[in-house]
Amino acid sequence: MPTADRIQDGHSVPVRLARSKVPEITVLFWIIKVLTTGMGEAASDWLLNRGAGVAGIGIGVSLGLDVAIFVVALIMQFSTRRYVAGVYWFAVVAVSLFGTIAADIAFFIGVPLWASTTFYACALTVNFAIWYVSEKTLSIHSIYTRRRETFYWITVFLTFALGTALGDLTAVTWKLGFLVSGIMFAALIAVPAIAHWRFGLNAIVAFWFAYVVTRPLGASFADWFGASHHDGGLGLGFGWVTLVMTIMIIGLVGYLARSQRGSSPEQLPAR
Repeated sequence: MPTADRIQDGHSVPVRLARSKVPEITVLFWIIKVLTTGMGEAASDWLLNRGAGVAGIGIGVSLGLDVAIFVVALIMQFSTRRYVAGVYWFAVVAVSLFGTIAADIAFFIGVPLWASTTFYACALTVNFAIWYVSEKTLSIHSIYTRRRETFYWITVFLTFALGTALGDLTAVTWKLGFLVSGIMFAALIAVPAIAHWRFGLNAIVAFWFAYVVTRPLGASFADWFGASHHDGGLGLGFGWVTLVMTIMIIGLVGYLARSQRGSSPEQLPAR
């Protein structure tokens, strides 16, 4: 691992340069993030609502497939020693699928959307509290230890599950519809950006606020594209929405890999 020098008490002290295992937070990051949320929603809807009629796939098989992808993706992500665009975004997609289907199955077995939304919101709050008490930071630019990486991916999973339940709550239970819900969350995601830019909202708080909102934002528009006219959508079909968004994600992640957009080095004392 590369080293550099810094001055401490008048002496040159070597420092180790470690890379955070998450990407730079750029406009492209947010575009891909929203696409993964939409793709995860569309894929989950296709598997759960239509998969039973395709080759005999049922909910149990769908869940098993999502779990297998989820486990493989996280093993790959935890095995890398630095940020790798393809591996990282594959893990995000896998968590999107798993988090979405986890929230959807809770609804299908009779758990009210307000209850699952409340549960995941409380779980996310507890996770943030434990993470902060343990590490003294919630910054994603400091993800260079196994424990912080574990907290990070637990957080990502909970934001996907929470966003899924919240998006369905506004669209279905509150009867706002998919399009209106999507527009509402599009407006809401601008709040942390403006609050940070104009009113000095803490950057970490602003990031996680926006990160949570990307889930219902992408999911609402994916549902609007894929759902039937009877259900308030455009009727394009969830399978096609999944395919198109997957191709877009692959293209953008490929661009990231080629351009070598990565996270900035973090400086740690040499050991």
